[in-house]
Parts: sequence; structure tokens; C-alpha cells
Amino acid sequence: METSGGVVSLVLDAPSRRNALTVEMARELVAACEAIDADAGVGAVVVSGAEGFFCAGADRETLFGTGADPAEDEAYRRLDWIYRAFVRVGELVPPTIAAVRGAAVGAGVNLALATDLRIMAEDARIVSGFSRLGIHPGGGHFTLAVRAGGRETAAAVGLFGEELSGAQAAELGMAWQALPDADVEPRALELAGRAGADPELSRRIARSMRLQLGPPAVGWPVAVEAERAPQMWSLRRRADRPEP
Repeated sequence: METSGGVVSLVLDAPSRRNALTVEMARELVAACEAIDADAGVGAVVVSGAEGFFCAGADRETLFGTGADPAEDEAYRRLDWIYRAFVRVGELVPPTIAAVRGAAVGAGVNLALATDLRIMAEDARIVSGFSRLGIHPGGGHFTLAVRAGGRETAAAVGLFGEELSGAQAAELGMAWQALPDADVEPRALELAGRAGADPELSRRIARSMRLQLGPPAVGWPVAVEAERAPQMWSLRRRADRPEP
């Protein structure tokens, strides 16, 4: 985890297993998120994977080790840590961007979709992958996919096992941009830097956006009221500052 200009770069760093999430890595990711939320100087977070691969999902030993007795207490807790890792990224107070290169598979797709925005390599691979392994999707996979790309996309990737490129994901609305591989992280950091320049404001804007858009989304009248208090706060703060 590195911080620069109000932006934290949160990097999954286990390239030997294509950055697949083990219980230990999941715990480290949750701890990093706690530290980020506690630091009021952080205005944005960029999530990426080391050496050009985003995340291969849950480590297979962890995933399949649960199969012998999924309801056994320790097995249940181990898998729960994997869920908790990407859920915690989705709960981060500052706005978040996933910089997706290589591939996002299974829980790695969940991790990417848990963020507020995605920048993907044109040739990135988005692979739900659960059905290919003979298991049911987990971690709220369909809710995340619908939120990002709509019902047809969620059905195609989660139910029928369709694989998307980063370019296709951008066309479907699952990513803001698809770029050449080398441009992905610089672009994500450029966008994050705008929010990182004013952490207090960016955190409040992120909270308002998430409250309004859900899921579930709220109606326009509710959104007007939800935005009123933070906008009044920002106007008061702006009045106390000199003109730029």
C-alpha cells in the first residue's frame, strides 16, 4: 500500500498465484482498508494487481478446501474472509477505482465490480468462472454484475459463462474506459488524483453517490434531500476559502 497526493495504491502482490486471494491476503486487505478509512487525508484508492494480472479469484486450495464440509465452522470462516475482502473494498469511505490488467476471475471480478469505477486494458479478460469450476457464484456476484452492466450482462457472464474483454466490458458499461495495457494504471491514478486533491469533499461525494445509486437506487426526491446537507456543508466551506 502506497500513498501519494491523497491517493492510495492498493496492490494485490502475489504474482506466483496470479494474485489469487488467500485467507492471509484477505485479512491484509481488510486491515489496509481499515487504515485507509482511518486516514482522513486519503481522498481516493486505486486497486490493482502486481505484474499485470488483476486477480485470479479465491485461491483454489482455500476454495476447494471448503468443499469437504462447507458448514464446518472453520471452513465457513475461511471462505467468509474471502468475501469480506472485496466487500470491505466496496465499503471504503474514499472513492475507489479498479485498474484491471491481465484478467479478473471469479472473486477477482467481484473485487473489480466492488469499486466505484473501472479502467481496464482493452485485452483484459473478465471471467466469472464459477460455473466452469462446477460451483455456484458467490459473494453477491449477480448483484454486482447487474449494478455494473445490467441484467443481460449478468446473465451472460454468471449464468452462461461468457468471457468479456476489457473493450467489451467498457462497451457494456462495466468499465469507464478500455485502454492499451500500459495506459491503464496511469489513467486510473490521474482520475484518482482529482479526488485525492480534496479528500474531505471526495469522501462526502462518494457517500452521497452510493446512497443514491444503491443498490437499491432511490428516487429523485429522496436524492435531492440526501444531497442537501453535504452540499450546504461544501458551500459553507467554500465561503471560507479564497477564490482560486
